[in-house]
Amino acid sequence: MYAQRLEFPGAAGQRLAARLDSPATGASAYALFAHCFTCGKDVFAANRIAQALTEHGIAVLRFDFTGLGASEGDFANTNFSSNVADLQAAAAFLRHEFQAPRILIGHSLGGAATLAFAGTVPEAQAVVTIAAPSDPVHVTQLFEEQIDEITAKGEAMVQLAGRPFRIKRQFLEDVAEHSLRNKIAGMRKALLVMHAPGDTTVGINNALEIFAAAKHPKSFISLDTADHLLTVREDASYVAGLIAAWSSRYLK
Repeated sequence: MYAQRLEFPGAAGQRLAARLDSPATGASAYALFAHCFTCGKDVFAANRIAQALTEHGIAVLRFDFTGLGASEGDFANTNFSSNVADLQAAAAFLRHEFQAPRILIGHSLGGAATLAFAGTVPEAQAVVTIAAPSDPVHVTQLFEEQIDEITAKGEAMVQLAGRPFRIKRQFLEDVAEHSLRNKIAGMRKALLVMHAPGDTTVGINNALEIFAAAKHPKSFISLDTADHLLTVREDASYVAGLIAAWSSRYLK
């Protein structure tokens, strides 16, 4: 495997930091990975899954959304719509510089964003969600005690995963406007839904709603005792192996 540090312009023009992990012998397909809310491309789950997929001949592009990690921009000015637009920019970058992504993978809120934009990538044949919410508004539960303050004052500082982030009213308004049901039903891609029944951040009912909205072919895999962020190495490796095995059917 070899890794490349790359950058490309996001939807709003800021430079987005990216990493492309590729098999040493050449890639049979390219995948695009969307990380979880306020995480980054180098979060353990993304890193482990990308590296494991290269062992199956799949190259993986992952990047920091606008305002996160090494990417430019102000996180407070981003929202679910900007995440979807950044993913579209990433897919266009892959298409132009390497090969269009045939696998789209999203973790947590990144999974919801992946479902929202999957239908705009004609080359993609397989979509994978990991611990994804069925509705973007679910993410507001992470800072529900500050929602009244955000609504009244226009913004507030919230603690997410032990770090402070500024959330604006426009973020709340944006997630409230999105509905994924029709996009899931109309994306015309094979779908793999992966979720742990004991996930305390995004409940298993979200996976059931995503699965019910999707058309066949669709598959569901329970991640048993895995936590939401797949912090255990064995869980991340298990997920990567399943993605590689499942997607191979749709990459011929």
